[in-house]
Amino acid sequence: MKNPVAVFGALCAMLCLILAPAAAIESARYGLTLCAELIVPSLLPFFTASALLVRLGVPQLLGRLLASPAQKLWGVSGAGAAAFFTGICGGYPLGAQTVAELYGTGQIPRGEAERLLRFCNNSGPSFLIGVIGSSLFSSRAAGVLLYAIHVTSAMLVGVLFRGNGSSSSAPSPAPACGMGKALVASVRQSVAAVLSVSGFVVCFCVLSGLLDSIGFWGAASGLLSSLIRMEKHDARALLIGLTELSTGIGALRGLPPTNARFTLAAFLCGWGGLSVQLQSLAVISETDLSGRAHVVGRLLSGLFSAILAALVCRGFSLFGAS
Repeated sequence: MKNPVAVFGALCAMLCLILAPAAAIESARYGLTLCAELIVPSLLPFFTASALLVRLGVPQLLGRLLASPAQKLWGVSGAGAAAFFTGICGGYPLGAQTVAELYGTGQIPRGEAERLLRFCNNSGPSFLIGVIGSSLFSSRAAGVLLYAIHVTSAMLVGVLFRGNGSSSSAPSPAPACGMGKALVASVRQSVAAVLSVSGFVVCFCVLSGLLDSIGFWGAASGLLSSLIRMEKHDARALLIGLTELSTGIGALRGLPPTNARFTLAAFLCGWGGLSVQLQSLAVISETDLSGRAHVVGRLLSGLFSAILAALVCRGFSLFGAS
């Protein structure tokens, strides 16, 4: 037995499925609904467009325009800067996919690709403004502010891990590819990526539902609440959000908006959740890039986002004293 801990975890999961089938089915239904209504419509077009642009060599064109500011700010090439803007527009895990695609086609070297993984994979405006701002805090302005904090934190992480803008081996240009061939390959790649993302979302929704059915989230959130003097509802959202972002944010729905919950949402979006980590690792698994760089970058982004959100809330009292 190579990994007894993993085997034990899998056996526990199977036992929970047997003992609580209704909770598993309901959680899976929620996950599938989430994928159908949010994940697939928001990610598939962006995934396809990104893959198509990379295969057609557009990052090289953008690289000529962005090379100088990108090198000064982050120590990366213009193509790397294009990956950053793609990530902040498309959402998780589009940034990681774009970096992997650029590296796989030889347009950026390995060192630059791993630096980019630390800050180019981010949540998109549709989720931060539409879902969190409008639905959770009943304010698109709050969502816009949260998105600005999120982007600023990502840029700060990029500056923190700034490279020297050079590499031991120059990247090679992307191979020439016709529009028809590029489109077919991009659609196939994007559908596979979205299916992978959706699979992770459903699995983590089921896991969260099973843990909820046995009282784990209630007990853990109560313990955390007593340890750090945090409201139990917020502690529950934090614990769930550490594993799956959308479910953790959903745990805050119906609660009064407060500065503490705004800060919590900022941290969760910056971290992305374990589900996002695995989605991103799945995207880059066909390359030899290190997944550790992505995990470190997301954790720092979450911390920076929480700090900036707390400072903004203290300075402007967005939701009053809380």
